[in-house]
Amino acid sequence: MPIWVGATILAGLFQTWRTALQQKLRGQLSVNAAAVVRYLYGVPVGMLFVALYLTLIGGSLSSPSWTYALYCALGGLGQIIGTNLLIMSFGHRGFAVGTAYSKTEAVQAAFIALIFLGESFAPLAWLGIAVSVGGTLYLSLAGRVTSAREVLAATMQPSAIYGLGAGFAFALCALAIRAATQTLDGPDATLRALETLVVINMMQTVMQGGWLVATERSSIPQLFSTWRSSAQVGALSACGSACWFTGFAYAPVALVRAVGQVEILFTLLFSRFFLRERMKRTDVIGALTVVAGVVLVLLGR
Repeated sequence: MPIWVGATILAGLFQTWRTALQQKLRGQLSVNAAAVVRYLYGVPVGMLFVALYLTLIGGSLSSPSWTYALYCALGGLGQIIGTNLLIMSFGHRGFAVGTAYSKTEAVQAAFIALIFLGESFAPLAWLGIAVSVGGTLYLSLAGRVTSAREVLAATMQPSAIYGLGAGFAFALCALAIRAATQTLDGPDATLRALETLVVINMMQTVMQGGWLVATERSSIPQLFSTWRSSAQVGALSACGSACWFTGFAYAPVALVRAVGQVEILFTLLFSRFFLRERMKRTDVIGALTVVAGVVLVLLGR
């Protein structure tokens, strides 16, 4: 199995796990504070990953440049903006619609990379990207829209527009992260990915932490009073980001994000075996569609 495929599957698992744990913080922290803990508590975990990698595998840290710093800042800011747009889509009573349209990130990343970076894929890979995103859309919208007219109406909702904006921001974030890892001069792509994780998390802590200080200073003590839950969220966030960044370092963003749609499968498994919720027929059809899309991507790759 190529390293980027294994890393991407693990990224989906860690992201689902982190989301489940982050639900515990919903009643304790504001939206911005809950986002800050991901980065604040993720920094030491990322540093630990780098130290362990250097100790066990070997290598040396790369020499960063101003171009690298710019790409890291754009990637970190893109993730913050994308997360905020996604949350704004939920505020319009469109949780499912907003989430569904944010998952078009893989398709948007593919077109951005094609236009600006000249990255091209085999027709089978393009088909796989479309099928995997289509399966995710089906999972999110099944039972909520029943005709093409309703799909069009859903697309015009504010939640869908915010969701598409979130997908665009996440796509730019991923492309900036890939550019950052390629800018470093080290020969080890995995080590470059881990270094970039630490730098971006530090930048995000400063960016969103600074916003929190300016707008919600009363929330700052809660960042530390909830350290038990927050540290777990930060650790899982760092694990997931380390895997995403590793995937981006080895393969085009669109392919990584297409394979990353397996995250929805972990969500379904979590709801079935941990929350004891029954899986519907639409869940099975959507899950199989996502898997089929991932297989096509890998065959096209």
